[in-house]
Amino acid sequence: MQYSKVEICGVNTSDLIVLKEEEKRRLIDIIHNGTEKERKIAREKMIKGNLRLVLSVIQRFASRGENPDDLFQVGVIGLIKAIDNFDPTLDVRFSTYGVPMVCGELRRYLRDNNSIRVSRSMRDTAYHAMQAKEELTTKFGREPTVEEIASKLNISKEDVVLSLEAIVEPVSLYEPVFSEGNDTIYVMDQVGDKQDDNDWLEEIAIKEAIKNLSDREKRILSLRYYKGKTQMEVASEIGISQAQVSRIEKGALDSIKKQI
Repeated sequence: MQYSKVEICGVNTSDLIVLKEEEKRRLIDIIHNGTEKERKIAREKMIKGNLRLVLSVIQRFASRGENPDDLFQVGVIGLIKAIDNFDPTLDVRFSTYGVPMVCGELRRYLRDNNSIRVSRSMRDTAYHAMQAKEELTTKFGREPTVEEIASKLNISKEDVVLSLEAIVEPVSLYEPVFSEGNDTIYVMDQVGDKQDDNDWLEEIAIKEAIKNLSDREKRILSLRYYKGKTQMEVASEIGISQAQVSRIEKGALDSIKKQI
């Protein structure tokens, strides 16, 4: 694949090398077990050999309006952390571990520069939660649950969820998520509701009408239309005749129709 010449932070991206996984493993081994001079050289090679990984990750954040040079520098910090903390005994590719680390560093940067102000204590909790998430992901080889993160930090699940939600960067409904030719898919295309206003009003009206039914009427409608039972089965379960079930069901449906 040919890359056009693009400079970012003074780096010509078309000249960036891509290391094979075997070479990455060899360099990581030197970083952990080599002499000080060997570790320094291997670390520098590992950083330079994974800058394309950083470039690929920052593309995800390109629509945030941030300076690409700033994002690249922050991404490199995440890369360095990944290199320093990667456990070579794990049966995972370096990129599998490195991408979440780079993303985490970028999200922290965007969070701290977010125009929506979040309290310092909330940001601190979120930072520790993300740090715990990264550590547990490395330990378990999978993404940890909210309960596991909360247990590690000795805080409630609610605090973990609230803190992480508070620092999520707002996304425009018009942000493109995929583009091919002249066809572009935006966020709103994925979350947009097919229902129109009349659908919502009708649903609300039905719910309100059902609230006004008797307990017996609600139970019969539930058995008939949610559990799919026949009138004979409902009659047997409730202890009344099939004719009574039919009459009560019809009366309940008529009542709902009148109210909507």
